[in-house]
Amino acid sequence: MRFSSGRILTTHVGSLPRPDDLIPMLQAKDSMEPYDAAALGARVQQAVDDVVRNQAELGMDIVNDGEHNKSGFSAYTPSRLTGFEMREQPPLTRRPTRDALAFPNVYAEQRAMYSTRPVRTAKRGGRTTLVCTGPITYVGQDEVRTDVENLRGALQAAGVEEGFMTAIAPTDLAGYYANEHYRSDEEYATALADAMRHEYQAIVDSGLILQIDDPRLATHYDRSPELSIEQCRAFMEGQVELLNYALRGIPPEKVRYHTCYSVNVAPRVHDLELKHYVDLMLRINAGAYSIEAANPRHEHEWQIWQDVKLPEGKALIPGVVSHCEYLVEHPELVAQRIVRFACVVGRERVIASNDCGFATSAAGDEVHPDVAWAKLQALSEGARLASKELWGS
Repeated sequence: MRFSSGRILTTHVGSLPRPDDLIPMLQAKDSMEPYDAAALGARVQQAVDDVVRNQAELGMDIVNDGEHNKSGFSAYTPSRLTGFEMREQPPLTRRPTRDALAFPNVYAEQRAMYSTRPVRTAKRGGRTTLVCTGPITYVGQDEVRTDVENLRGALQAAGVEEGFMTAIAPTDLAGYYANEHYRSDEEYATALADAMRHEYQAIVDSGLILQIDDPRLATHYDRSPELSIEQCRAFMEGQVELLNYALRGIPPEKVRYHTCYSVNVAPRVHDLELKHYVDLMLRINAGAYSIEAANPRHEHEWQIWQDVKLPEGKALIPGVVSHCEYLVEHPELVAQRIVRFACVVGRERVIASNDCGFATSAAGDEVHPDVAWAKLQALSEGARLASKELWGS
């Protein structure tokens, strides 16, 4: 993993808007429906070539495949894990979050608006989800090998030095899919960790940087209004321990870790503050930590790093442009945000990024693709301004 040297390096969290014609193909595959494997493979390869080239042309330093091989950051797992079956479910109902309880009218209006949008359905109608009904093993070796080959080929063609590939954290999978096989939640989560470790190791062995996507660390508090901060921290400690178990034997400098507050373009006053979990996050065996910092609920938290010591040999990847706001940040604002972090943790240990993915699922983009690319351009321009201020060149 490269650190900034002579200038601020730039990257992003992972997902970038997918081509419209690719989306239904990915959804069919990840929904375990019939699909044309040859056609999908060729389309993914072209999409990866294009998205890597686009990142390079914008001046991004550390790039990925835009997750154009996945319909969502977590939904790609069905074809890579045994032990799951797809089931039709009744209409989706979720427990209200703290923010939904605080702003019931706004969230009710949003539910009504989203309910009119088309959703992926089973052939008989209704929604589908995965359920664990048997022993979990990893069988995605061929798929991850293809993903690696596509990305490495695109990196070479675009002349990009460093690439990263994302993979979901085991506790996030455990939170998404019900368990009907294992005797306990702990046994279920451990089985997921053992299985996903194969994917983590394959990415690292390929020479790419592994990014672990783990929104549950930061979002669990808002989504569990019955828990106190202390109870939530106890859950998070177990989450960190499980992730380190899944990463065992993998050098931390080959891993970057990302957590966030999900998309939720709605009123938010109950995001868990960084000060309540930063110590736990820093226990994760990673070489860099990607956090939301452009989000207006969290922009002030750069000051935390005046008191919290970033461990030696580690880097910080703060978001300096938002992923769910249509306003495109001015490059001078981006530069200011970067310089703040550089002044508290060191200019060599800051890699500028966005808060979260621009298209975490194929169901819809957080912002329009044109806006997403404009934000990455602002990110690159802001990093150049910050580099001039920090290095004088």
